[in-house]
Amino acid sequence: MIKRPSYLLPPLEWVRGYNKGIFASDMLAAVIVTIMLIPQSLAYALLAGLPAEMGLYASILPLIAYALFGTSRTLSVGPVAVVSLMTATAVGKVAQTGSAEYLAAAVAMAMISGLMLLLLGILRFGFLANFLSHPVVSGFITASGIIIALSQARHILGVPGHGDNLPDLIASLLPHLGDTNLVTLVTGCAAILFLFWARSGLKSLLQRMGFENTTAGMVAKAGPVFVILATTLASYAADYSALGVALVGEVPQGLPSLGVPAFDLGLWSELAVSALLITIIGFVESVSVGKTLAAKRRQRINPNQELVALGSANIASAVSGGFPVTGGFSRSVVNFDAGARTPAASILAALGIALTALLLTPVLFYLPKATLAATIIVAVTSLLDFKVIQRAWQYSLSDFIAVVLTIGATLLLGVELGVLAGILASILLHLYKTTRPHIAVVGAVAGTEHFRNVDRHNVITQPNLVSLRVDESLYFANASYLEDQVYSLIADNAGLEHVIIQCTAINEIDMSALEALESINHRLQEQNITLNFSEVKGPVMDALQKTDFLQHLSGEIFLTHHRAVQKLKQDVIEPYII
Repeated sequence: MIKRPSYLLPPLEWVRGYNKGIFASDMLAAVIVTIMLIPQSLAYALLAGLPAEMGLYASILPLIAYALFGTSRTLSVGPVAVVSLMTATAVGKVAQTGSAEYLAAAVAMAMISGLMLLLLGILRFGFLANFLSHPVVSGFITASGIIIALSQARHILGVPGHGDNLPDLIASLLPHLGDTNLVTLVTGCAAILFLFWARSGLKSLLQRMGFENTTAGMVAKAGPVFVILATTLASYAADYSALGVALVGEVPQGLPSLGVPAFDLGLWSELAVSALLITIIGFVESVSVGKTLAAKRRQRINPNQELVALGSANIASAVSGGFPVTGGFSRSVVNFDAGARTPAASILAALGIALTALLLTPVLFYLPKATLAATIIVAVTSLLDFKVIQRAWQYSLSDFIAVVLTIGATLLLGVELGVLAGILASILLHLYKTTRPHIAVVGAVAGTEHFRNVDRHNVITQPNLVSLRVDESLYFANASYLEDQVYSLIADNAGLEHVIIQCTAINEIDMSALEALESINHRLQEQNITLNFSEVKGPVMDALQKTDFLQHLSGEIFLTHHRAVQKLKQDVIEPYII
């Protein structure tokens, strides 16, 4: 099938009908997002162990690249907390933090992740968005948020610290608590308190002062900018550097120089697994945000095209000296709430970040790192979702196990092993559930042609037959379980003449399951019991007709389960009372 040009280049869709009104909405959103992105970009570069300017670089070309290829109208791409932490963890294994090799590895990570995303998009692997269950993703992000917040404690205290898991971080911080820099601590704590208050209290205060609701909301979102300005002025006035407070220092002025990162087979091989994990987590997070926002405006996103767009954004980040990026929840929500109508808002925001890199970087010299750490700590609190544990416990034991395992592995072993544990737990629990499918003995609801589980309803059963409803496709892993259930039923029923398997939920029968059915048919036949099927789906029937199974079947294939029971039942019926 030939794709429409707009499928590969989504702007061809939204650029039609673009007018001054839409431009005004996009411009307003761009201004608000730019104000928000400046401190976030700087902070997440710090989290990744990189110079502050790399956060700005990762927020220029990637936004433009996504706007050209992405299908979400309001998703905002750039550095995010979890991916920045994963980048620091991965790159820290191959190079010393702060070294030229470390910076080169971070850029290479963006390129590798971008190429992986691009390849997955070309191969139409958009279904990867469903690869991790939502509870597992929530558990991973919650645990990562805890690690991120604790990792920034060293900047708040002004002491050394390292580690990518809870035990290492605590062990590295405890011996240095006595060396806490009081000025750094006061600056960081004051910034945290103000940012938490600004989330809810600042807007209310501005409204009481006479500001309109929209204006008050926009000003409140600029809380991190106010903190940066205030602490930078305090740092300059009080000479924080002389007081031992760590500052951002000199940030190169100007736009990034463009260039393709050098290909180093050894380095790329070492980073490949980590890049794949970043690719999966970044894509899942981005698509989740994109779908949520698109649904609010009755729009849709294309996961396969999203892979291409995110791949292009990461390649653009690498080419411009940035690090891995993805769609961010907080900035995308702000972009949406600010009234962004099209991806042009992201292009305009990128221009705003570019102007910042050109004109405003000299004022960042006196910015305390404790302020950026405070920005990160407050931002990641929105990632914490401890209620997911309670919800999983109440709803599903398997989901609860997966969530707890993911959180525990992430906190104790680090983000990479945590996400691997989540993936493994999801797969194993899914396999476990499918190996023991729900198999119900069903009976007729009086006066109807419907059949329901005998353990849940007052239904009519027949003394000479057993009706089974299998609520899962049959494949090699659950074939023997079906055999055991059938043999258990016939052993407990001496007067049994017929077994009917209701196939409404069976979408596929593989060869191993077919062999199990042949075995069941043969064993039942030896005991003068027929094996019958009802409501077999077309594709399953097509597959069975290609074999000789139907020729040796002791019973029949019925169009409906009601017909099967009516033909095979005895005249005497007995109500099944629970």
